[in-house]
Amino acid sequence: MIQVTKIFRFETAHALHGYNGACRHIHGHSYQLHVTVRAEAEPERYFPAPGILLDFRDLKELVNNAVIRRLDHRLVVSPDFLAAHPAESEEENLVVMDAEPSAENLLIFIRNSIREKLPAGVLLARLQLFETADSYAEWVL
Repeated sequence: MIQVTKIFRFETAHALHGYNGACRHIHGHSYQLHVTVRAEAEPERYFPAPGILLDFRDLKELVNNAVIRRLDHRLVVSPDFLAAHPAESEEENLVVMDAEPSAENLLIFIRNSIREKLPAGVLLARLQLFETADSYAEWVL
């Protein structure tokens, strides 16, 4: 199966309410997101003109609009975190997720945000979200 991947970078702070460790405090990551898409049905011979599954430029615009602009240089927390830290609700760059913003839950948020914007015939195949150079969460179709 032919797949194409585009890599994105963004900076986000978060805190994990209820976590028994340092990550319960607000801290940030330089995230790296790998977005892989594939054709719903692979052609028998070649992709018809212009010969591409999805233009990298179009994938970049889609992910930037659906995800990166919503998370980059933001503080992402849960309603439970805000209830325990009400002063943080005054932050102008605040994003409140329905769940704790772990790498796993951020992937679900990212998956849902991208899926609804993909053109017909193109499927989201894989997401990899690196919190550090050697630690990442992955979603695979």
